[in-house]
Amino acid sequence: MSAPEDVEPGDPAAGPADTGRLAAFSDAVFAIVITLLVLDLRVPDLHEGELAAALRSEAPSFLAFVVSFVYVGVLWLNHHAALRLVRGTTLAFNWINLAILFGAVLIPFPTMVLASALSEGNRADLRVAVVLYAAAAALMSAPWLVFFAYLRRHPSLRARGVSQDRVRAQEVRPVTGLVLFGLTGLLGWFVHPLLGLLGIITMIIYHAFTSEGVRGGPPRWRAGGRR
Repeated sequence: MSAPEDVEPGDPAAGPADTGRLAAFSDAVFAIVITLLVLDLRVPDLHEGELAAALRSEAPSFLAFVVSFVYVGVLWLNHHAALRLVRGTTLAFNWINLAILFGAVLIPFPTMVLASALSEGNRADLRVAVVLYAAAAALMSAPWLVFFAYLRRHPSLRARGVSQDRVRAQEVRPVTGLVLFGLTGLLGWFVHPLLGLLGIITMIIYHAFTSEGVRGGPPRWRAGGRR
C-alpha cells in the first residue's frame, strides 16, 4: 500500500485558504482610502482678518469629506462583519473581494468632484457631481451581491453555524443599494441635486444601521410555545 501523496499548498485539494491575508490586505486598502480623503482639505488662501470667511469657503470640501469618511467607515464595518461569515477563501472569492475594494478606492474621486461642485455653487455641475457619486456608490453595491451569492453556493467557505438562509438574507442589502442609489442619482438629476445628496446620506445611514447584517432563516419555535 503506497503512502498518500502530500498536498501542495496551491493544490485545490488542500481546501479553502485562510482569510487572514485577505482581511489584512482589505483593512490596509480601507485605511489608505480613508486617509486619502483628507488630502482635499487645505488651508485656504486668505488676507489678514479674513480667516473666518476663508474657512467658510472651505465648508463644502469639509462636508464632502465628512460624508465620504463616514461612508468608507461604514463600508469597512460591513466588510468586517461579512468576513465573520467566512472561514476560508478561494481564488474566485479573492477576486470578488478585489472588486469590492475597487469600488472603495474610487470614492475619493467623486468626493473631490462633489466638493468642487458644492464650492462653485453651479446647479448643473452639482447635478453631475451627485449623479457621479450615486453611480460610484451603486457600483460599490454590485460586487457585494456577488460576494453573498458565491458564499451561499459554497458552504465549505462559510463559518461554523452560518446557514444558507442567513447568507441569502444578506443579499437584500446590496440589491437595495443598487436600486436606491440609482434612484438617488435620478432624483439628483431630474428633481434637485441637493435632494439627491440627501438621498445618498440616507443610504449611508441605512448601510450603517445594517452593517452587522440581517438575520435570516425560518423562525425558531420552542416546544409548547412561541419563542
